[in-house]
Amino acid sequence: MTDYPPRERAAYPLFHRLATRWRDDDVYGHMNNVVYYEYFDTAVNRWLVQSGALEVPHGPVVGLVAETGCKYIASVGFPDELEVGLSTLRVGGSSVIYGLGLFRAGEEEASALCRFVHVYVDTATRKPVPLPDSFRLALRELAQRG
Repeated sequence: MTDYPPRERAAYPLFHRLATRWRDDDVYGHMNNVVYYEYFDTAVNRWLVQSGALEVPHGPVVGLVAETGCKYIASVGFPDELEVGLSTLRVGGSSVIYGLGLFRAGEEEASALCRFVHVYVDTATRKPVPLPDSFRLALRELAQRG
């Protein structure tokens, strides 16, 4: 069974605000499932860039998505203001499992939960490499925020 992060806002040390867009909704009147993944991917990669721990996108190490999973709890859609909570569920030798929660702005329980697995590889060879020390430090700082 796949583990997901908790629903509670307090479980996430960092948040990114995102506004839904008119085009995010599908014919059923709620945000399409593929858009959730765009928002989760944006939150992880925004943190990677802002933390400065990796040289995104042209450094010697890059993260490739190896697995994703999403548990949809409540519908969201345009014109909702959203907050994506970011945490780590597991830090391995060459991989990180991020835990994410998608919240309507100010709500205490997530509308969707995501696990997002990145495997970090050598840019040239695409072979897994150990997480750089600077990246491990940034991951520790992420875990201590909040």
